[in-house]
Amino acid sequence: MEIDLHGLTHEEAIKAVEDWLYNSYRIPLFTGKIITGNSPELQKKIFEQVLDPYGYAYYVPVYNLGCIVVGADVGCVLL
Repeated sequence: MEIDLHGLTHEEAIKAVEDWLYNSYRIPLFTGKIITGNSPELQKKIFEQVLDPYGYAYYVPVYNLGCIVVGADVGCVLL
């Protein structure tokens, strides 16, 4: 599963990620990808306003800095 945030304002993107995660939590061992594009500022907002407060595990893969992998089985947090 993935969500692409291209074309959204930061405020719209935060709300979209919250809604997407809320609707996905029922999937056992959920893992998904948040596509942010080249926006470290948006990624930081997602970390601080959504992922960290709700306790999601996540990482930004070194092969694609424009996305965040999030879910129950990612196993680590890399910033």
